[in-house]
Amino acid sequence: MNDINDHLPESTAVQATGPQQQPAPLQATTPQWRPLLHYTPRRNWMNDPNGPFFHKGVYHLFYQYNPVAPEWGNMSWGHATSTDLLHWHEQDVALPFSATKDIFSGTVVVDTHNTSGLGTPDNPPLVALYTSVFKQGAPRAPGVQAQSLAYSLDDGRTWKPCQKDPVLTLSPDSLHFRDPGVFWYAPGGYWVMATVVANAPVVKLYKSSNLTDWTFLSDFGPAGFVRSGMLWEMPSLFPLPLDGNPAQQKWVLMLGVNPWGIAGGSGSLYFVGSFDGTTFRPEGLPPKGSDPAAHDWLDHGADHYAAIPFAGLPENTPLTIGWMGNWDYAAQVPTSPWKGQMTLPMDMALRTIDGRPQLCLEPDRHYMALVAARPALSFDGLQLSSGRHLLPDRARGQVMDIDMSMHMHGADRAGIFVRATADGRIGTSIAYDMKKHVLVIDRSHSGLTDFSPKFSQEHIVNMPAPTGEVSLHVIVDRNSVEVLSRNGSVVITDLVFPPADADRIIAFSENGMTEFWHMKITLLDRDQE
Repeated sequence: MNDINDHLPESTAVQATGPQQQPAPLQATTPQWRPLLHYTPRRNWMNDPNGPFFHKGVYHLFYQYNPVAPEWGNMSWGHATSTDLLHWHEQDVALPFSATKDIFSGTVVVDTHNTSGLGTPDNPPLVALYTSVFKQGAPRAPGVQAQSLAYSLDDGRTWKPCQKDPVLTLSPDSLHFRDPGVFWYAPGGYWVMATVVANAPVVKLYKSSNLTDWTFLSDFGPAGFVRSGMLWEMPSLFPLPLDGNPAQQKWVLMLGVNPWGIAGGSGSLYFVGSFDGTTFRPEGLPPKGSDPAAHDWLDHGADHYAAIPFAGLPENTPLTIGWMGNWDYAAQVPTSPWKGQMTLPMDMALRTIDGRPQLCLEPDRHYMALVAARPALSFDGLQLSSGRHLLPDRARGQVMDIDMSMHMHGADRAGIFVRATADGRIGTSIAYDMKKHVLVIDRSHSGLTDFSPKFSQEHIVNMPAPTGEVSLHVIVDRNSVEVLSRNGSVVITDLVFPPADADRIIAFSENGMTEFWHMKITLLDRDQE
């Protein structure tokens, strides 16, 4: 299979870099960590996804991007397109920074009925709402944040600024007013914008009939899990049917929090509740002061932040994508000439689990079709008693999909090492602890780990399995591991940086017997025999 990321030539992939600035020269490269399944820009810095949407058969992904260097700064909107969410084509910079402002996060909507008047009934516009961060020489003081608008009449190839700029400000001005998440609220017949005052932390809701004039609706927060110094970012508010029943619709408010994420640094928190067109009301909040684990996290790993839904999807299944990174060490990750990548796009569902609604993730249909189209290796029925088993050479690979179920017959812990060396000295451990009833990902021996003291090692999540039956879906890429429970309510996403020859799988069982009664491995980086 060819590399998933299909980039434009260097001369066209990086443009609009601002006054008197040129892209930094390429440094030593790390192709061993360039992901196959996850989108990365060809070069330079990338963080939060912005305004993903589907339009005329094409998925569009925008993201925070520095066109000049592989470090945070000169924030612009990068742009990539795909027809299958797997093979991405890097496009020109969509919204470039300028001498007077940087372009922070936001949303793109398809203004189907031309409510903005920026297009025509026959050619309705794409509208991007984003945060402007003003610099010296701008009409507002340096550092002030406000919401701006740009639009496209050629399917996202080029963008024009709105004459009214900004379209929404706070009074007095704020340095932390950002990240508009916009959607059409059909029952009211108007647009709704969710923004944050990040350091409050509070979500502010507004409404508009035309995307340019906004009226305040309500505030939400601080609420739920809040700690001193925590920022709320990247709010997304959207409806989901509970257990697939349209008559039981709930609303989900998804937020990035930094710091104090569940695995340290940044993480993704969510609330489930109701929205009446004016106010979001959460349900089932844990008591004030509860342990962080009592709250609802989209992912319990270290590297899933700023998740945002796709707009304009023809399917009924909502789809989300996030930044596979963590603000604790994003600037230090050892990749070159790029820094930053996206998570796999995931389907979202709201399911009643343990008596309450929980947001569940599953790989989208395009990825599952890719896996289904390739032959699989089967290692069903493997039994281990207090030992390790190195899977044979035919299961070697750097990129793979693993569907596994194990029955622990008295073992304290059992699982697999992925991206391992044959001697077991290097590898990422995926283990279930029967005594504590938790799933544990341990990347302390995953390869290169000393590039930052904040590169946390163990990530743990409660996952009851009283009978010892554990089923997992594991997606391994050249520099990441994503682990999902069978129902998708437990997700752990972690970056890893193994050597190229760490391409083995080792099954293990500790202090007792474990039967790996189902293990299907699909190699995605080479043909299988």
